Amino acid sequence: MTTQQLVDQIHQKKSFLCIGLDVDLNKIPEHLLATEDPIFEFNKAIIDATHDLCVSYKPNLAFYEAYGIQGWQALAKTMHYINAQYPAIFTIADAKRGDIGNTASMYARAFFHDLAFDSVTVAPYMGKDSVEPFLAFENKHTILLALTSNEGAFDFQTQLVNGNELYKHVIETSKTWQNSHHLMYVVGATKASYFSEIRTIVPDSFLLVPGVGAQGGNLAEVCKQGLNEQVGLLINSSRGIIYASRELDFAEKAREEALKLQQEMEVILNERFSS
Repeated sequence: MTTQQLVDQIHQKKSFLCIGLDVDLNKIPEHLLATEDPIFEFNKAIIDATHDLCVSYKPNLAFYEAYGIQGWQALAKTMHYINAQYPAIFTIADAKRGDIGNTASMYARAFFHDLAFDSVTVAPYMGKDSVEPFLAFENKHTILLALTSNEGAFDFQTQLVNGNELYKHVIETSKTWQNSHHLMYVVGATKASYFSEIRTIVPDSFLLVPGVGAQGGNLAEVCKQGLNEQVGLLINSSRGIIYASRELDFAEKAREEALKLQQEMEVILNERFSS
């Protein structure tokens, strides 16, 4: 998917919502546990109920790897379903991979070719030769961990390196890598005060923003500092949407929560781009 196709979808749906498909079998409705593939059946119901309100789905790979081969099969079925039924949706493999070049190439092939994701999250700690193999794929996007939403982000990401915070150094350095125009960045919603400075470094890049909802991030504050001329934000909510109910109405309740965020986003978009 091209960036322009993503932007077009955002304006069409009046939404820049990304829904995290983080499936924990201990939290899904009990009646689904009797089905042949509970993870897929849960995802399918959530997707069917929310696809018109969001522009992206983000499965976190840990929630599939934890269930072994059954989890991987459910992930593959989920991706096939999204790509077949809702091909305009932007898909994110939240895998946080990061390894040497030949290994990175295999990870990239797995997510971009085999599973047909549009993007994958990547850790930059090992440097450009661990990221550039992902960037080599045309119309695929690599989402680099920059400033994350967790409390431990302050252990390293905001520490000074030669007078500059490490996360800024990572973003600035990444702009020099081959095919860096395929980069997006993870910036946590709980770090809203940092967005204006990040925008001075990457004014045109998309930012994937986790942490709105259950983690306490504020949508209005993020948008005030983070929106750009192409919108440039994908706001992720996972638990706050998909676990809104454990009853038979779980998909409808998920839609209600997604709709609340979409309606907030529509107001923000109308205010910013109506002229």
